[in-house]
Amino acid sequence: MDATAQQAKITVSDLNFFYGDFQALHHVSLEMEAHRVTALIGPSGCGKSTFIRCLNRMHDVMKGTRVIGKIVYDQKDIYTDYDAIELRKRIGMVFQKPNPFPMSVYDNIAYGPKIHGIKGRSRLDAIVEKSLRSAALWDEVKDRLYKPALDISGGQQQRLCIARMLAVNPDVVLMDEPTSSLDPISTSKIEDLIDTLKHDYTIIIVTHNMQQAGRISDKTAFFYEGSIVESGPTEKIFFNPDDPKTEAYITGKFG
Repeated sequence: MDATAQQAKITVSDLNFFYGDFQALHHVSLEMEAHRVTALIGPSGCGKSTFIRCLNRMHDVMKGTRVIGKIVYDQKDIYTDYDAIELRKRIGMVFQKPNPFPMSVYDNIAYGPKIHGIKGRSRLDAIVEKSLRSAALWDEVKDRLYKPALDISGGQQQRLCIARMLAVNPDVVLMDEPTSSLDPISTSKIEDLIDTLKHDYTIIIVTHNMQQAGRISDKTAFFYEGSIVESGPTEKIFFNPDDPKTEAYITGKFG
């Protein structure tokens, strides 16, 4: 393992999160290393999605939420040292269901760069092609760039959303159940893509699919009732966990 890969890209320390009076996360601490895939697993409602949305301050837009604890990204506190918009540019996110904009494939990708001040057509063309190639989608849509994005398949739409995020040159990629609504072939393409992208990005993924977590992640954190029960190298979590609850969940005894 090289030195870069061992560095913590994001460090979460004693994180508590509240929706109003309800505490959704309890004393969560976790390091996510650069150029590695960290999988967040656990039963529904255990805090995985709440946690991943804390990492780029998505909860800021919701009234009544409260955070106690610390999240450090590249040695800076995300709540005191970053503007939320800049943070979300650097820590991008892909959601459970594909959500392309109701515009062309090309304009979906060019939208973000334009917002950030890139106007030249040649630069935009280059960004669109590079982003679609990075998302393993270019060959499938290069002749349909000016067709509506909503006309391509669901699996292609999800890769388009990944390409749209990559177009603004993020550093970290958050994925919240990115394949849960996709067929097996599209899921396989996304998993292959994740394996390729981790060489250039730090990836954190929420998944209910144990087999998927085992296939694609380097590190796994098991969430249960708003806390992390156990985290560590995926192989250890799956084959030699320390906590009986982890073993019970991995082997399908609950969840």
